[in-house]
Amino acid sequence: MKARPALRVDAVLVQAVIAGALSFAHLHDLADAAGQDGWKAWAYPISVDLLLVAAWRRLRSDGPSRLAWCWFVIALFASLGANVATAGFLDLANPPAWLRFGIAGWPALAFLGGTLLAHSTGDRVPVPPAPATPAPQVEPDITPDPLPEPAPLAAAADTPALAPADPAPAAPAVPAALVDHARKVADDHHARTGTRIDTDTLRARLGVPPQLADAIAAQLT
Repeated sequence: MKARPALRVDAVLVQAVIAGALSFAHLHDLADAAGQDGWKAWAYPISVDLLLVAAWRRLRSDGPSRLAWCWFVIALFASLGANVATAGFLDLANPPAWLRFGIAGWPALAFLGGTLLAHSTGDRVPVPPAPATPAPQVEPDITPDPLPEPAPLAAAADTPALAPADPAPAAPAVPAALVDHARKVADDHHARTGTRIDTDTLRARLGVPPQLADAIAAQLT
């Protein structure tokens, strides 16, 4: 199996190195022509390139902002200006006064830009979060269920009158549906008042005769 080469030549990286070296040299030559000799002439291209990289990194990490774009354009203009100036458009043997002034003031300008880029929080206006919509309050429905129609009582058969000595008539039959509804009414009354419903209240809520109310109350106990 053929081993892959450990080092791969990237054409884009090579091009970036060449362009950076040329720009670095032009900035050095421009600073040297403006009277910045020795190590100071080498510090100028480093300062310009670092400011350009810092502004670009701020744009990549925090997104577009006026602060980062401003210093990116300033550093790019300084780099492009040096490339153009060293191409014969200026007499570097006798540099003009404005060039000397710009080169001399660049350190303070670069220091200000680097400080703002490193410690400023940016000028983007944060988007306020949308206010949370409160959930609608649902009121409990405490309206009692409509009373079902009471089942018709069986018509009493025509029977002769009972003698006084006969036992009392049996309790009326209570339909199962009416008992279930009465139980719901009793539970609702207990939930709202905390006490058990009495027979009179039950009879008033159901609208039934007293004997039928007593029979229903007996089945609820």
